[in-house]
Amino acid sequence: MTVFRSEGWVVRPSFVPHGPTSPVTLLGDEVGLTQLTGTPAVAWQTPWGELANVQLVRFARGLALFATANGVRYCWRTTNKANYEQIAGVISQHGGRVVRRRRRAGIYVVVLVVLLASVAGGIGAFFDKGSASAAIIANTEAVNLSVRDLPSGWSPASGSLLSDLFSSPGTVLTSTTVTTEPAKNSTWAKVSTLFQHCLGVSANKDRMYGPSGQEPDYQVASPVFGSDQVGGGEVASATQYYRTTTMVKKDTAEMRHANFGACFAQTNAALLESAYSSNIAGVAVGTNWQPVTFVKGFSVGGVESLSLPGVTGKLYLAVAQITAGHYEVTLGALLGTWPAQKPFVANLVNTLLSRMTSTSSAAV
Repeated sequence: MTVFRSEGWVVRPSFVPHGPTSPVTLLGDEVGLTQLTGTPAVAWQTPWGELANVQLVRFARGLALFATANGVRYCWRTTNKANYEQIAGVISQHGGRVVRRRRRAGIYVVVLVVLLASVAGGIGAFFDKGSASAAIIANTEAVNLSVRDLPSGWSPASGSLLSDLFSSPGTVLTSTTVTTEPAKNSTWAKVSTLFQHCLGVSANKDRMYGPSGQEPDYQVASPVFGSDQVGGGEVASATQYYRTTTMVKKDTAEMRHANFGACFAQTNAALLESAYSSNIAGVAVGTNWQPVTFVKGFSVGGVESLSLPGVTGKLYLAVAQITAGHYEVTLGALLGTWPAQKPFVANLVNTLLSRMTSTSSAAV
């Protein structure tokens, strides 16, 4: 008897060389997991006992199911969340993990935090407020990347990896005074510890992930933009507005640590890896990267190489933190080559800095 049936999935990699990866229908019962792929549909059934490290992740915009079979790590993704409770129940009954990725000011979920989340500092919850200042919000959103900032061939991406790190594009997130401590063994707690050990700061003094951080008044993320051309990849940004410039200066002081860029790249890579494995302690420290800028303001970056199941070849996660005035911006790029694309990413940093310091983006 079928316990769940869910349509509209995409699988990576394909079950057979050069085989179909969509449309995929997943069925789960007491025996195992079955996928129906292609048109006409071809069925593959795998007993639960032959699947390892099964993990169902719920994001704001869909679901991802991960499982290892015969030494291959497979990932199924869908934007259809209608059968989530049924799927989660079956996965849990057969020893799988069910994870609800929390969204914060930015990227807990470009290849970037929860980039936002970390930049905000603290673990505060965020929610929309109708009383937000329209002018400040408009200026904050205007700082972010747009398709006009990118070469020909780039466009908003669907099903991107970076979207697991950034909040929904255009959604205004605001701070709240309600804070909670992460569960001791949660992914967030592990990532926080990883960052603090790397940077050499105590949890209490850490402004990126620790309780001493101050949350922004507003933050907005750009869409994730992608290109499959040679030298392409994915890029996204998230902008935060802080009530006072002193708050930004205090965050910037922590970002001036000599190894900040390397540590920040490491923790964001760990967040990406957490979707595939619960063991993130082995993610290596990244490499510092200082963007070459010609606009007044602060920027610091880092790069981490990583390999993700279902993705051919090595990927490079380049992240940059940019601050000026009332603003902090996180830029994330998931690239197929490095350092060949370093000038491209540095140019995006300059573009963001110029907007942060322009009169059109000034605080009101």
